[in-house]
Amino acid sequence: MHPDEYELMDRAEAAMWWYRALHARLCDALVGVPGRVLDAGCGTGGFLAMLRRQRPDLIRFGVEWNRDAAARARQKSGAAVLRGSVNALPFAGNSFDAAVSADVLCHEAVDPLAALPELKRVLRPGGRLVVNMPAYQWLLSAHDRRVQNVRRLTAADTAALLRQFGFRRVRARYWNGLLLPLMIVQRKILARGGAESDVAPFPPWLDAMFHAITDVERRLPFPLPAGGSVLAVAEKP
Repeated sequence: MHPDEYELMDRAEAAMWWYRALHARLCDALVGVPGRVLDAGCGTGGFLAMLRRQRPDLIRFGVEWNRDAAARARQKSGAAVLRGSVNALPFAGNSFDAAVSADVLCHEAVDPLAALPELKRVLRPGGRLVVNMPAYQWLLSAHDRRVQNVRRLTAADTAALLRQFGFRRVRARYWNGLLLPLMIVQRKILARGGAESDVAPFPPWLDAMFHAITDVERRLPFPLPAGGSVLAVAEKP
């Protein structure tokens, strides 16, 4: 990513509504998982830090390509964070009870054809994979270019990709659907041609409102038909 984006992430991920909503969903997806968990592409460590608070029973590991981000993740989360690529994970096979990869398979430097077999390799049989992906290729924007995202997938395409590599019990759902119309306006109309990041401080009242909307959506008993992101959960046979 652009180096400044790591700075923005480091400052924002503990408080910004979008990161809090994402981390809550990732944590939900790990309910019932014991033991060792890998955050593959952990950035500056916000999710690993959240797990330390919410799931102290888990043994947490991270891997991150950017050297400075990996150092920040270690300091922030207290987890064992290695520098390395998701395309060639620096761990032995069958090492983890779960692996999380949030907004990583979308990056230009990541090859899903290499990364998904690697994620499968390091999971133990029956281990859980949790993947978050930005949704809809037509939503590519200036922010995606800034963070070097080159692919956005539908829920169906995300599920098909995981099944292609032999994962079973695949479930892929959209989220951030209630705010999708605002996202379309921001990314495709207001920010057209711009170079600003979407990661920025929000007025407290607006941040609280957006987070409350995502929390209402999170508690719905049914999946939404569309959303700005896709959360998929699968299992290694």
